[in-house]
Amino acid sequence: MKCPFCNADDTNVLDSRVSEDGSKIRRRRRCQACDKRFTTYETVELRLPQVVKHDGNRSEFDRNKLLTGFKRALHKRPVPADDVEAAIDRIIQKFLGLGEREVSSRSIGECVMDELYKMDKVAYIRFASVYKSFQDVDDFRDMIKEVQKPLKKQNTKKTE
Repeated sequence: MKCPFCNADDTNVLDSRVSEDGSKIRRRRRCQACDKRFTTYETVELRLPQVVKHDGNRSEFDRNKLLTGFKRALHKRPVPADDVEAAIDRIIQKFLGLGEREVSSRSIGECVMDELYKMDKVAYIRFASVYKSFQDVDDFRDMIKEVQKPLKKQNTKKTE
């Protein structure tokens, strides 16, 4: 590790500590050349897969794009921001867990739809209308019927 003060290559680790959550290591270092001390942090670097778009272009996996999609779908809907963050974390963990170098934008969109379906049916339909390129009112009607199917089953169970 180079010294940030004098750029010398020789530094000693004086102390190492693991953070409370166990996600990083804090190291106190001392430069042998200038005798100044500094702190470094060691963390795990996870590489998210590249996103392959419909047209074959590739781009970096972008958490902010996920957040934007959720925000647009959930605009003026009563869903806490923590729930959105948790959903995004689940999506990212899913793709990290696959260990793939590339993932299709379609599979990301399907994951977003799954999370929105659990959170808010209106937001789910909003997202689906753009994601699936609804062409007319019939597309909306079909999606609403699809969303209502589980609700009808629950209502019939309650009356039995």
